[in-house]
Amino acid sequence: MQPLLLQAADQLPEPELADAAWAAGVRVSRRRRRTVVISVIAFIVLAIVASILIEVGTSGNADITPPTTPPGYIEASGKISGIDYWVAPPPGSERFLDRLDTPLGDRLELPDKVRPLAKHTLETVAAVVLVKQGDRYAPVLLGADGSWAKADVGLVTVGGESPLSPGAISPYGRVVAFPQPGELITVNATTAEISRIPLPAGEFRSVSWVQDEQRVLISGPGAAYQVVVGEGGDGEQAVIPVSATDDPEEITSPYRIQTGAVMRYLFNGRWMEDGPLTLPVRSWQGQTMSSNSAAARLFIAEKLPEVPTRVSQPQVLAAISTLRTLPSRLLVLGEPQDNPPTYEGAGDRPFVRVAGCCAVLGWYDDSNVLFRVHGWVLAWNLESGRVRRVTEMRVDQVALGPGLRL
Repeated sequence: MQPLLLQAADQLPEPELADAAWAAGVRVSRRRRRTVVISVIAFIVLAIVASILIEVGTSGNADITPPTTPPGYIEASGKISGIDYWVAPPPGSERFLDRLDTPLGDRLELPDKVRPLAKHTLETVAAVVLVKQGDRYAPVLLGADGSWAKADVGLVTVGGESPLSPGAISPYGRVVAFPQPGELITVNATTAEISRIPLPAGEFRSVSWVQDEQRVLISGPGAAYQVVVGEGGDGEQAVIPVSATDDPEEITSPYRIQTGAVMRYLFNGRWMEDGPLTLPVRSWQGQTMSSNSAAARLFIAEKLPEVPTRVSQPQVLAAISTLRTLPSRLLVLGEPQDNPPTYEGAGDRPFVRVAGCCAVLGWYDDSNVLFRVHGWVLAWNLESGRVRRVTEMRVDQVALGPGLRL
């Protein structure tokens, strides 16, 4: 048997033990490298996850999860007609409010010298005031850069009132419109061009721009028209009648707030109800001023059990949402304090807020509605409920435009 086994073994190839050992070593080395790489990657992933969790658990949470309320949020005081309301700071305390920075400055007053608009055009208008010159008014424009310019046109009173309407400045801040007896006058701030558009007879007191900046709504008691001031459509009439009311300031675009409803303008002289509105309104004051998401107007209220008054008529700024996803809000204008602050100027006296003292002037942005009280322009932030001062008024009247946004 042994000789046969030796003979068979001689016919087999001799194994290469060195090659086998090398191959086994390579396999082990590769296995170890894969294990190390996988371990390093797992460690890095775990470190990243741990850092995210630590950041979320501390100050980094605000960067990932938005806060439920904005900084400085003030809780609503209650509800009026099912709408949350806030109470504004009392008259006489405006100077002590935080300030919203705008080109109007801390005090809105005319400079000593004003350049002619023909020599100093403006890209965007922030505000317009009127300067009395004999029996006429000259419009003076404040640009977004803080410079002033005077337009070369004389305006007369309309129905015994100033021809400056809160809605005078176009949506893009380039053109200003003024109602005049039998005509509409526009001033282009970028070119200094002055245009006169004839109108049917009437005491037109209010202007409001259609959002395309090519058309204006002009209205007086019982009469209103849509006026093309830019490029109209093919075959479009330059002046078409618009269904009107006895309140000349009610006709505004794109929305108007009236008792019982918010109305949307349809660009063809007609209106459509956008939504019903139930508020304790005695009378409306001023124009409706609209943003991208809300329309705002001020009203004198009937007695408010929620906010009783002693010496003044209750007045309320209504910011009515035009988007179904956002709520409407109310701001009740408060009464003077029993112990008012030290007087520093005429605007600091604790005036009783009577009818006509206050009105909405426009919007700084979609969150801040601008309104006038005695001696001041204020801003109400709809998201936080805070009221801030914008400027102290040393002029009788002002119209505000998009150039306010710095």
